[in-house]
Amino acid sequence: MKNVVILGGGYGGLKVATGLINKNLPEDIQITLIDKNPYHSLKTEFYSIAAGTSADRDVRVDYPEAACMTYVYGEVNKIDTANEKIYFKGKSTVVSYDYLIIGLGCEDNYHGIPGAEEYTESVQSFSKARHAGMSVGNLNAYGKVTVVGAGLSGVEVASEIRESRKDLNIRLLDRGGSVLRGFDPIIQAHVADWMLKNDVEVLHHANVEYVEKDGVCNNGVCYVNDVTIWTAGVKPHHLAVALPYEKNKFDQLVVNEFFQIPAQPNIYAIGDCASSDYSPSAQLAGIQGEQVADVLCAILQNKEPKVPKEIKLRGTLGSLGKNDGFGNMFQQPLTGLVPRWVKTGVLWLSKR
Repeated sequence: MKNVVILGGGYGGLKVATGLINKNLPEDIQITLIDKNPYHSLKTEFYSIAAGTSADRDVRVDYPEAACMTYVYGEVNKIDTANEKIYFKGKSTVVSYDYLIIGLGCEDNYHGIPGAEEYTESVQSFSKARHAGMSVGNLNAYGKVTVVGAGLSGVEVASEIRESRKDLNIRLLDRGGSVLRGFDPIIQAHVADWMLKNDVEVLHHANVEYVEKDGVCNNGVCYVNDVTIWTAGVKPHHLAVALPYEKNKFDQLVVNEFFQIPAQPNIYAIGDCASSDYSPSAQLAGIQGEQVADVLCAILQNKEPKVPKEIKLRGTLGSLGKNDGFGNMFQQPLTGLVPRWVKTGVLWLSKR
């Protein structure tokens, strides 16, 4: 019996699992998916959990059932690549693998800023998004919320909180000179206009020096606030970073054209943990997962795997509440209801 172990049930890991169980694999293949949660969570929608506009059940999906599938739920604390074993925090369970897919995702990058990890909320995991949602939801009237980081996550969090709570004072700290620095200027202007019209204060050229329990110090000015939400960058999961393999300047594992670790080709890396020409995203992880499933299927059937096709992303979508949005689709910038409807459609499909 050969055991294919998938570390992480996110977008990439789930695509590997569904891809493999839909193939005609040999009977001696067992697939084990390991995750903290007994469900797949739709991370692109965590901003709505933080804002209190969606219920937990709205942003999670049950894992597929199949005779060849086994699930182990728990927090991994060690990947022993020398002995090909996975160990868990607080559990005696040990999982051995013949093939390993690392799809652990990312963590907040606090950039060494004092107090940032201790005193800010996060949307990088389901439990943390829930905690952020409780903190925002429990605010008294006219409470103060600061969102640090004006990329996609920061914009969606700030706009969704505004739609959820008209009374709150919301401040968005933007390190650059415009929100959504990597997007088309048409999109940047649309989002900036939305923030202005909806009374979300945006401070550009932010430089957060430290964070306290009840405030943020930015460019020498300390702003008192009740809740601080951190969306100012991510880094690969610490377990992936700790592995003894080559990494790029972003601490992502360097992989070959088959997403294998060159020094140990029975180990694959996808998503935020793997080097790529593209920025990390759910869409990228999903495509990589599909391709790894094809590669592994060939190997498990003792065939020569085909080099995966060049990845072509379909674009990026973002929301400004429930009735406005933006996106780069087919290399064209779109704003307003259309990209918001498309985003809703993508969510509907991903649940099915």
